[in-house]
Parts: sequence; structure tokens; C-alpha cells
Amino acid sequence: MTFEFWFLLPVAFAIATLAMASGIGGATFFSPLFILALRLDPEVAIGTALITETFGFASGLTAYFRDKVIDFKLGGIMLMATIPMAIVGTYLGGVIDPNILKLVLAVGLLAVAISFLHAPDEAEMKLVNAEAMRTLATTNPEACITARDGEQICYVVKRKFEGLVSGGIGGLFVGLISTGLGELNDYFLLKRCKVPSRVAVATSVFVIAVTVLAASGGHVVRFASAGPETLNRVLSLVIFTVPGVLIGGQVGPKVAAKVPERTMQVTLSVLFILIAFLTFGEVVLE
Repeated sequence: MTFEFWFLLPVAFAIATLAMASGIGGATFFSPLFILALRLDPEVAIGTALITETFGFASGLTAYFRDKVIDFKLGGIMLMATIPMAIVGTYLGGVIDPNILKLVLAVGLLAVAISFLHAPDEAEMKLVNAEAMRTLATTNPEACITARDGEQICYVVKRKFEGLVSGGIGGLFVGLISTGLGELNDYFLLKRCKVPSRVAVATSVFVIAVTVLAASGGHVVRFASAGPETLNRVLSLVIFTVPGVLIGGQVGPKVAAKVPERTMQVTLSVLFILIAFLTFGEVVLE
């Protein structure tokens, strides 16, 4: 273990702040950073990014747990699909050609950028919640959650099988390229499953956090089996990235309160499109 990557502490702080402010997993930023700037092997870069993200999501998850707005039953059902598929993605990441993995990452980043451009605005979120209430008016509630502030949220989960399939696909991409699950969860839980936004966001964070933990665990096992050199390289990275994301995770929500959500979404879309083309260009020029 060395201290050559000390500069990642402020970088990780900035990334975690941006990630928490935008609601996207930090690994989406870290993976291309490790590949393009540090020239790490894609598998090592993605695995290290997931290990870092585990700590970042743990920080965010505690807030939702305190607010008591996580649907653990729904989250548990989704984890039955996301965890096995994340482990499959981790395995595939170790056997797929590095250049192909970079191309998959580039496509994934483009998909994330597009998802931000089509993200529901505040008015659309109100319509989704209103539709959930109309469904509830004609159907017995399937779940009721009482939040910490006393609000009782009752709803009926629609299209469960679709949500399970989308979660499995998202889990596969988390293990493979470190991103994708959050974007799919946000779409299906809100728009297709008709879960009220407050519960949908919290439950999605719970599912992502546990899935990322499983995927990063798979990468740790692979790093350990690869030998001390690889493991030491990973440790040399995470000793600086983990403290950075823990601090940045507390600052991010404050930034989110001051920056218009649509401005953040468009800015990140442009950034991810640029990174995707840089990743694609690196493969073509090799």
C-alpha cells in the first residue's frame, strides 16, 4: 500500500458531493476516472469504484432509515433479482475483454445521460403521486408506511414482475460496469410500479446499497485471488477515496438545495456524454 494517490481525497470529496446532489451513484464517476486518468484495468477500476460507492451509499441510507420511508418488503423482493445478477456481472467483468468492457461502460454512460435528460420534473412527479392516490382510492392498500414526520403513505405496487426484471438487468450492469441500477429503479418504481416518490427513492437507495455491497464483495474476492499487487493497488486507492466520499456525502444534500435540479441534470448529461465519447475514443485509438 502506497500514498501515491493522495490527490484522490479532494477528488473523491468533489465527486461524492456531486453524486449526492444529483442522486446518482458515485461509481458512475469513479469508473471512467480510474480508467481514463489513472489507466487502470477496467475490472480493477470498476471494482474499486464499487467499493468506494458502498461507503457513500451507506451514509445516504442511514438518513432514509431514520426517516422510516423504506419499503423493506418491496426492497427485499427486488434484491432477490439484483444480488444474483450483480454477482453474475462481477464474474463477467473478469472474463470479458477489457476493450469490450470499456465499450459497454461508454454505452452505459450514454444511457445514464439520456435518462437524466428524460428525468421527471417536479410537475411530473406530482402527477405520478396523484395517479398512485387514484389507484389507491379504488383498491385496498397493499402497503402502508408511517414516516418519521407522521405522514402515512399507503399505495398499491403495480407491475411487480416488470420491476423484478428491470432490477435484475440493473444489478447485472452494476456488477459489470458499476452503474445502471439506480436509473432503472427510478423509472420503474415511479412510472411503472406507481410507488409514491418518497418511498420509491428511499427504497431504491436501499436496494442499490445492498446490491453494490454484494457486487463489491465479489470484486474484493477476485482482487485477493489475483495476488498482493492488485490488492495493494486497490487499497492504495480506497484509503483516500473512502474518506472523501464520507465527507462529500454530507455536503451533497446542501448543494442540491441551492442548485436547480434541471440545471444539475443537463450539466451531468453533457458531462457523461463527453466521458462516454472519450472512453470510446480510447478503445478506437488503441
